Parts: sequence; structure tokens; C-alpha cells
Amino acid sequence: MLPIYDQKSRIKLVIVGVALLIGAATVIYTNILVQRLSEREQKQIDLYAKTQRYLINTEEESNVSFLMTEIIDANNTIPVILADGDNNIVDAHNVNIPKGLSEQASIAYLHREIETMKQQHPPIVIEIGAGLRNYLYYKESSLLTQLRYYPLVQLAIIGCLGVIAYFAFSYSRRAEQNRVWVGLAKETAHQLGTPLSSLMAWQSYLSESERFRHEPIVEELGKDVRRLQIITERFSNIGSVPVLNDENILRVTENAIAYLQSRVSKKVVFEIKTDLPRDTPAKVNIPLYDWVIENICKNAVDAMDGRGSITIHLRRPVRNKSQIAIDITDTGKGISKSKMESVFLPGYTTKKRGWGLGLALAKRIIENYHEGRLFVKWSEVGRGTTFRLILNG
Repeated sequence: MLPIYDQKSRIKLVIVGVALLIGAATVIYTNILVQRLSEREQKQIDLYAKTQRYLINTEEESNVSFLMTEIIDANNTIPVILADGDNNIVDAHNVNIPKGLSEQASIAYLHREIETMKQQHPPIVIEIGAGLRNYLYYKESSLLTQLRYYPLVQLAIIGCLGVIAYFAFSYSRRAEQNRVWVGLAKETAHQLGTPLSSLMAWQSYLSESERFRHEPIVEELGKDVRRLQIITERFSNIGSVPVLNDENILRVTENAIAYLQSRVSKKVVFEIKTDLPRDTPAKVNIPLYDWVIENICKNAVDAMDGRGSITIHLRRPVRNKSQIAIDITDTGKGISKSKMESVFLPGYTTKKRGWGLGLALAKRIIENYHEGRLFVKWSEVGRGTTFRLILNG
């Protein structure tokens, strides 16, 4: 089932790629419009400067009236300031001077605007004769400025909507997955109920029978019946809030391994180490915790082809001494770096048989129900793997 997840990743990449392509096209097209509008404003300013030069040097009133109406006053978007050679303000258009300023403060404000305009464009020199010059300062219109930043604002909005949609989709998908997990678990517990009741009855009958009560198989049958009861309880706990108790984590771990050890290959050696006091408690739900240990160790046995060693080491994490770390190390085939995250995906399996749900379920139990962490701490192909569980002490 892993190719399905790979395909989903590819689909996500395609969607992101299309979004980036659309965004890039928007930015490029907007920049073309900005360039054209900028060129148009430049031509308008050049004409404005020529008109100012003509007005200064002409004495024909009719032409002055026409030029004032058709060219000077027609510029109602581009901020311009006309200053003489001594930097005295001669005229200003489309500059929004704050209201309530005195004449001196207004002139100071215009000088500050001139400094801003110099950063955008060099001034246009207007020769007025006799070695005298005026300088025309200008900057982009508000429309051009808005258009220049529009694609960035648009991309930011699209990005925010994308992030919101992603989290909403992820939350919805997780909720749906949780409902599937819960439904499957409850149905499994229900289906186990009938044959389990029958087995319990047969085990009770055999244990009371004079003929079979001393047979070792009856005792083993009782152990397996009790194990099935635990498994049924595990499935029943999925979907409901499990009760976490302060349990002796070393003893609980030893019990889980003791049951498992008698049911796997005799060529697999289990070893439990601890750096903790033997009575150290941890907040766990025993049936669910046992399930996690069982799933990880069974995967380890499969990775070792039924031959090797599994070491369980209890210690305090370096970063948080209030927690408990449980390292489960095997001498199996190891996991490549590209697959370390995939091993926890539902459906991931390297076996010909199996659903690939063991590690996915273990991670869900530890992180959702115990508020801990489960991850691959170390792995090397051909040497083995270490899974780390983090629990609250």
C-alpha cells in the first residue's frame, strides 16, 4: 500500500507546482503592466517638464491657459515638486501635505518628499536661461505603487488560504482516519467476543475435568485465553480515553517481554537493561503499552528472520529528566534513511503477508493516548534498528 502514499505525495507536489506556476505568471504579467505604466508616467513627466520650461519662457497668455488646462492640471496622479537652483520650492502637485501644518512646516515636509523622490528618480533639469535652472522632482503614482505590490499581496493571501486549507484538510483527514480506526477496533472487539466466550467455557471445563486438569496444555490454553481477553480490551480501549496509571515501568516491560519471549523463535535473545531505580513509575495504560512493545518486538523478530538479539534499555532522556525513554534495539536488516518516516505509515510493510498496521498503531497509541513520542532513533542497513519510546514519568 505504500505506493498509494507515494502517489499522494506526487499529487501534492503537482498541486504546489501548479500553484507556483500560477503565482509566477501573475507576478510576471503584473510586472509587465507595471513597466508599461511606469514608461507612460515617465513620458507624462517629460511632457510636464517641457511644459514648465515653455511656460517660464513664453509670454502668450492663450498658450499659457491651454497648457495649464491640458497638461499641468491633467496630471492628477503623479506627485511632482518643482524647485529652483537654490532648492526653494516653486510649485507642487499631487503631494498630500498633512493638514494643519504651518507654512514653514509644509515647506519642510516638501523637502523631505524631495529626498524620497531622489531615491526613485533623478530630477529633470529645466533650463530657464541665463544659466539658471529649475529641478523637477517626481515619484511613482499611488496607482503604480499599488499595482507593483499587488501580486505580492495576492500571493500572501493565496498562501494564507492555502495554509488554512491544508490544516483544515489534514484535520478532516485525521478525524476520518480516527473514525475508521475506532470503528475497526470496536468491530474487532465485538467479533472476538463470541469465540472468546466459547474458549473460556472450554478452558474452564478442561481445568475442572479430572482427566485434563493436570495437562500442561490446559494451563497454556488458559494463558492464551487471558491474552485474548487483553487483546479484546485493547481494541475496546481504542477510541475511548484510556486510563493512565502510575505503573512500575520496569516490571510492566518485563511482563510484556516474558509473554512474548515464549511465543517467538528460541533463537531470539531478549535482554532488558535499566539505568532507572527498579521502582520507577510511568504513566501508562498496561494493555495498550503491552501492545506497543509486542508490535515493535514482532517487527524486530521479522527483520532478523527469527535469529538475533533484542535489547530493551530504560533510561532518562538527556533533554527532559522528568520523562522516561525506552530504547528497543534489534540486530536486524535495518532501515534506509529514506524509509525512516515511512515505516509509521499505515500500509507500509516489507513482508509478503501483513497489513502494515503494527507500527502505525503503536505510534498512535504512544502519541495520541499516552502523549509521548515514538520514532526511529537509529538505524543502519545490515546492522539493526533502535526505536525510542518517550513516556511521561
